[in-house]
Formats: sequence, structure tokens, C-alpha cells
Amino acid sequence: MYWVELAGEADAFAAAEAATAATAVELLAPGIARAGSIGPRFDRLAYARGAHEAIGRTDADVDAAVALLRAAPIDRSGTVAVRARNVRGTADVSTAAAERALGSALVDRGFAVDLDDPDHVLRALFAAGRRAEHDAVDGADGEEASCCLLGWVAIEPARAFAPRPTDRPFFQPGSMAPADARAYVNLAGAGPGRTVLDPMCGTGGLPIEAALVGSDVLAFDAQFKMARGSRANLRACPGSDTAVTWHVARGDATALPLPDDAVDGVAFDAPYGRQSKVARHELVDLVGGALAEAARVAPRAVLVADRDWRGPARDAGWRVHATFERRVHRSLTRYVTVLERPEG
Repeated sequence: MYWVELAGEADAFAAAEAATAATAVELLAPGIARAGSIGPRFDRLAYARGAHEAIGRTDADVDAAVALLRAAPIDRSGTVAVRARNVRGTADVSTAAAERALGSALVDRGFAVDLDDPDHVLRALFAAGRRAEHDAVDGADGEEASCCLLGWVAIEPARAFAPRPTDRPFFQPGSMAPADARAYVNLAGAGPGRTVLDPMCGTGGLPIEAALVGSDVLAFDAQFKMARGSRANLRACPGSDTAVTWHVARGDATALPLPDDAVDGVAFDAPYGRQSKVARHELVDLVGGALAEAARVAPRAVLVADRDWRGPARDAGWRVHATFERRVHRSLTRYVTVLERPEG
């Protein structure tokens, strides 16, 4: 079992992304979850700060954590360091006091402390408060929780993303933050050996992050300008044009030039605003047609939009797995809808 420290402020969303690279993810307290196992894609998550091999769990109290560590079986040898974190400042503890007390407990058990280059790092996560609430995420029940999790650091993702949109060759206002784009393509199933499609690629934020996590990428946009700009951004992104294959072309999201089941996942950011027409389509027809085509070519999709498209998604043949509301700023909340194609 592993303890997972979540990043960002939206725990249910972060836990859902973590579940793409770990099993049996369950939210425990603000900013922390547990997982049965972690996979090789964990280090490419956007909203996970680390995974730690579980030693045990107790109350968010330093004395309780020390008692747990003194009693727990430990099958490691070598030097150690203790790193405590008061997750989001939610617990009434001193991390410095926790590190001293837990370090002393390890010394008493025969370990030598090396703060610079230890063989093992003990992570102590303290958290308290109300869990997030979401019906698609285990443990996200809105209940109060207080705990300390002790574990050996197993992996702490570098969380390296593409350059900021303003630092790319082609930029348009409203471009998506790289961390968000990474999370959305992860939810769509991106990873080595998989092909991800973006049928409305815009400036290429989603295709770039899909490529950076090892996916082959197909992308289309109805505008020549956007297709050209997306290609320029992909070419300029380090690593995106060497380890994977990617193809960007002008195309209609409602009539994709692809055979059935051509890709493993679809991720797209639908047009925003209340305009009546987008290119040749009414907005509702554009999004509905794109959803129908996505269901034809892939078993899984993630739709990002400024409104709730669950009804049209169901009409297009999808099963709605989850929807998350992601506040970007005062005038924009993104609705992130995770879709699965029913079997049979």
C-alpha cells in the first residue's frame, strides 16, 4: 500500500488523475490519499506530489506518530532522513518537532541519520479537515478527517511540463495551463504505447502534454492557422518530436478521416462562449458531432468546456464516468467530463 500526496487544491480531481497510474485510490484527508499499488506512469502525473510505501497511519499528532514508528516493523538498513509536511497547513503540528522526534525514534532503532544523501527518506504527512466531496471518487464523502501517514518515499514526480503558452512560438489568449493539459490527457489514457487524439487542437496544449508522457498523437483543427501553430509548438517542445510520432492537420471534428477504433483516447477543449456559430456549425452541433465521432474512434474521452455537455455526450453514446468543475478565474469555470464507451 502507498500514501499519495496530492497537489493543487481540487482533491477529487487530483485523486481521479492519480487513479490513472495507481490502483484502489481512496481519499483520506485534505491533500492525501492511499493507493493499493502504483504504476510506471505515476511520475508523469500533474497533480501528485509523491507516493510513499506505507508504514502506518495514526492521528495527526506527533506523539502518536512516534509511537507508531517505534512499533512498526522495518525491514530496511542504511542511513535515513525524516521529512515531515503539514499538508496545506491543516494540522496543528510542528513539522520541525515531528522530524526531530521521528528521527530520534529511528536512531533508537539503530539507524544513522544523513540529511544530505540518505539511503531512505521517511515521509510524515499530517493533515486534518473536511475531505472533498465527489460521487465518482472513493473516500470523497465530505467527512471530517485527521491523520498522520508514515511512509518511505517511493517516487516524487518531477512534474515537468511543456513551456508556458506565452513562451511557445504560437500563442492565442485562453490557452490552457500545461499542468491542466497534462491531467486531462492522463484522464484520457495517455502514455507510452497509446495514441491520443485531439480533434480541436487549437494551439496544441493537449497534444503537447500527451506527447511528453509518451503517447503518439493525432490532432486536427478546423482552422489552417491553428493547425500550423500547433505543429510549430509541437516541434519546439523538447522531446515531443523524437520519442513519439505526431501528426497535425486541418480537419473537421465531426467528420474525422479515421477508421473505427483508431485511437486509445480522445481529449479536446470545446469552443467557449455563447456565440451561435463556430466555423460552419452551430456550437451544439459541433460538440455533439465531435462527441459522436470520438465515440466511434476511441473507448475513452475527456471533454473540457465552459458548460456541462453531459446530455449531448450521452446522446452520442457515451457513459459519463465523472464530471469535475475546475475554476480558472472569476468568469471561467471549466467542466471536465470523463467519458467511457459502454461495452457491447
